[in-house]
Amino acid sequence: MPEMPEVETVRRTLLPLIKDKTIAEVTLWYPKIITEDAADFVKRVTGKKIMTIDRYAKFLLIRLSGNLTIVSHLRMEGKYRLVAIDTAKDKHDHVQFAFTDGTALRYNDVRKFGRMQLVETGTEKVVTGISKLGVEPNSAEFTTAYLQERLSHKHKNIKSTLLDQSIVAGLGNIYVDEVLWQTKIHPLSLASNLPQEKIAQLHDNINSLIALAIEQHGTTVHTYLDANGQTGAFQTMLKVYGHRGEPCQRCGTKLEKIKVNGRGTTFCPNCQVTY
Repeated sequence: MPEMPEVETVRRTLLPLIKDKTIAEVTLWYPKIITEDAADFVKRVTGKKIMTIDRYAKFLLIRLSGNLTIVSHLRMEGKYRLVAIDTAKDKHDHVQFAFTDGTALRYNDVRKFGRMQLVETGTEKVVTGISKLGVEPNSAEFTTAYLQERLSHKHKNIKSTLLDQSIVAGLGNIYVDEVLWQTKIHPLSLASNLPQEKIAQLHDNINSLIALAIEQHGTTVHTYLDANGQTGAFQTMLKVYGHRGEPCQRCGTKLEKIKVNGRGTTFCPNCQVTY
C-alpha cells in the first residue's frame, strides 16, 4: 500500500498535470470505486475545474470548483496517469476524467480496492475516513508530548501501535520497520513501556525518515509509481525492510523476520531492544 511519502509524491507529480483543467466528461468503467451514488458523482463533477490537490495522511484531496473535493484513497495499488483521450483503455483502468483540452486523467487499480468520495470542501475531516485518523508526522500537532501521551495508553506492541492510523496517520509497514530499527526498539516492545527518552528519539526519527522518503519520491518495492510513471528511490536506502537474513548494517547480526499481528516485520535481534 502506498504510504504517506508515496501519496505525497503522487500529489506533487499529479498537480502540475491537471491543475486548472476542466472536466468535460466522466466515465466509470467500475462504478464501485465511487462510494456514493455513481450517477450523482458524475453529474456533480462534470463541468468542474481542478483547483489544486491537497493530502492528508494517505488520502488525496482533489479540490474542484464549486466547493467540492474528491477524497481519493489509493489503497493497495491505485495509480493516476494523464493520457490523450484516444489512448487505448488498459484493462485495469476504472475511472476516467476527460478534460476539455483533449487529455484525460485515468485511475488504474489492479485490485479495485481504491475508493473516491465526493464531499463539500472543508468537511472531509468530518464525513470521510479522515475523521478517524491521528496527526501526521512533521505537523505542528505531532509533538513529543502528543506521542508520549498516546503511547502511554497502548498496552500492545509498538509495531502494531505505530500502524494504528488513529495514533500517527500515514505510517505503514515499510516505514514502521525502518523507524524502529533506526531507534533501536524491538517491534514486540510494549508501547506503554517505552521510556521518555526513547519516545523522543522515536518522534524525531519518524519526522526525519518521512521527510527523507518524500525527498526521495517514496519507496517502490512492488508496483508503486508516481503520476509520471516513475518509481521512487527510497528503496535503495532501506535498512531492514526486505533484507531478512542479511547482516544488520549497524551491528552485523543477521536480520530476522517475524509476523506481528499478521504483518511481516523485519528487525535486528541484537541491537533492537525489548522494553
